[in-house]
Amino acid sequence: MDIPSLDLTTEFPRSPRDTSIAGYCIAARALDKCRAVLNNTAGEYHSGCPLDLVWLDFVGIKFKAFRKFVSSGADDAAVSEWIKENAKQKSRSEVIKWNNKMRDKRISKMSPDLQEFLEDYIPANLPADKIVRVWFDVYDIEEKRI
Repeated sequence: MDIPSLDLTTEFPRSPRDTSIAGYCIAARALDKCRAVLNNTAGEYHSGCPLDLVWLDFVGIKFKAFRKFVSSGADDAAVSEWIKENAKQKSRSEVIKWNNKMRDKRISKMSPDLQEFLEDYIPANLPADKIVRVWFDVYDIEEKRI
């Protein structure tokens, strides 16, 4: 089956801020990376990485189940519906609150290991004139969205 996919060796996945898949931030990015891995076009990107798992844990979906459904070749709309049917039921308010918490997550509020990793990663990989205010800025600056 043909799996629609970006070529992440030449394109970027969607921003972690994107909520176009089932209303959750991170989901569209996780989907783009999963499809690319399945098509061997992921480049440096990984599917099932810690960022993906933060979202999957919140919605209560196992990575293997997500990957299996994505491998069916489902389009964005079908993946969104599958997530809504298989996720822990959350109120709209809970989803909005979680999305905003993720979008606003400061590096100083992350685990010590991740803070240490980013302390070296940011100056080595991002332009010196860009200011990282929140975690998702790292992705969006590196991928030239901001």
